Amino acid sequence: MQKGTLYLIPVPLAEEVAHKTFTPYLVDTINQIDTYIVENSKTARRFLKEAGLTTPQKDLIVHDYGKHNRTDLGQFFVELAAGKDVGLMSEAGCPGIADPGAEIVAEAHKRGIKVVPLVGPSSILLALMASGFNGQSFAFWGYLPIDKEQRTKRIKDLDLSASRYKQTQIFIETPFRNNQLFEEVLKSCKPNTQVCVASNLTAEDEFIKTQSVYNWRKEEIDLHKQPTIFLLY
Repeated sequence: MQKGTLYLIPVPLAEEVAHKTFTPYLVDTINQIDTYIVENSKTARRFLKEAGLTTPQKDLIVHDYGKHNRTDLGQFFVELAAGKDVGLMSEAGCPGIADPGAEIVAEAHKRGIKVVPLVGPSSILLALMASGFNGQSFAFWGYLPIDKEQRTKRIKDLDLSASRYKQTQIFIETPFRNNQLFEEVLKSCKPNTQVCVASNLTAEDEFIKTQSVYNWRKEEIDLHKQPTIFLLY
């Protein structure tokens, strides 16, 4: 029996920006699929509705791969093994990028299942595009250490790598700790290091600004609870 295809379906980065996210091909795809693997069932169903899903929600099969449901990955591949196409959705942005859905994708390859990524927004790449930094050599580090001493050391290491290798350094933080992280960046980096702050990407209140640490130190911004990408160069 031929196996199904796993489609990686991007979702919006912010509320009320569906028109910036969903392509005609994506809309066609979701209307050919009735089975989904999602991080959060409630938000996934809302995104599908916004995207133009015509299949009644009651007819959907939605598998939750939240953090408490990842011990047995086999449960997510029953339909795929039976030849049905399935969609994988993250909570925001592109599945598998800074997202636990990467485990599902890796397992799909092990099982010989075709994987098809659809076009959509990645906050990491959007921030890099808008930063003005090196887009040919860059590294994404995810979350930096919570321990203050380790975090300071990591920031200094990233600052050194940025200047030594001319490589853009990208990282994020839990939104309610953004201000503390940004304060540490300004304390730990050299005055001439360029820093880009990219917040609320694609939203109406999107904020993207690049300037030196020296100039950032003269400015006050509040990033508390604002989804933000930080870049050094």
